[in-house]
Amino acid sequence: MEHGHDHHHHHSSEISSVNNALIAGIILNAVFVIAEFSAGFMTHSLALLSDAGHNLGDVASLCISLFAFRLTKLKPSANYTYGYKKATILASLLNAAILLVAVGSSGWEAIQRLIQPEPVQGKIVALVAGAGILINGVSAFLFYKQKETDLNMKGAYLHLLADTLVSLGVLAGGIVLYYTGWQWLDPLISLLVIAAILVSTWRLLGESLRMSLDGVPYNIDLDKIRSKALAIPGIKGIRHIHVWAMSTTKNALTAHLVLDERLAEKELQDAKKKFRHELEHLNIEHATLETEPEHYHGEDCQ
Repeated sequence: MEHGHDHHHHHSSEISSVNNALIAGIILNAVFVIAEFSAGFMTHSLALLSDAGHNLGDVASLCISLFAFRLTKLKPSANYTYGYKKATILASLLNAAILLVAVGSSGWEAIQRLIQPEPVQGKIVALVAGAGILINGVSAFLFYKQKETDLNMKGAYLHLLADTLVSLGVLAGGIVLYYTGWQWLDPLISLLVIAAILVSTWRLLGESLRMSLDGVPYNIDLDKIRSKALAIPGIKGIRHIHVWAMSTTKNALTAHLVLDERLAEKELQDAKKKFRHELEHLNIEHATLETEPEHYHGEDCQ
């Protein structure tokens, strides 16, 4: 019970930290989106407008993630016995879809602008992009600690880091445009922005879709689960392993343990307790374990 209380306290601290990071990220990026849209409209810069559109998508994504994490605090009910933890997975999937739609729209505009270039003020483009480097860099840092523990946080970190690099590219392009007057450079940079976004979004989409379909989460290794089980005295085998994501941070498992028939009841319980402890180190927080005698010959669904 003491271990459970400590774990719950640690988890609550993580949720609070995530909420604070999301709120700060939303405020910073919302202010920058307004400034970047204004500058892009006044200077006719498609690079700034497409980057602002993407940053607006980031703000929407952060808002969706914040709402999903708030849902995880709600208690389970008769209709939702696991609570609302899976909302974080749906949020991650929705965020990836939003980004892909934004990318498609920006790509179409960039192609049209390459065909018919419009005058762009390189100096203002460079100044706004410089501000973008600062805003996106600070925002990405907010999610650095949580990026390896949650898919939504990883997505936010990767997107904001990509935005920082994109703003760096827009800054360089604005400087070159200012001195050369190459108007085709602005839509070309916009296409490079789109390419960077696609790379950072594609894996997030795949991982989110996999978790939505109750596939084995990306951070789970079934072979490690088997080897850890077999290393425990008294456990002769493990069958019918099923692992799925309850949320972007919590995974669940059901399995049948094949036990030595000579085990006493206390030894049996000790073996299960040791295995549950090993599972915690393998990113599995909720486990339902059934036991079978060593010479049971039931069908193995795997």
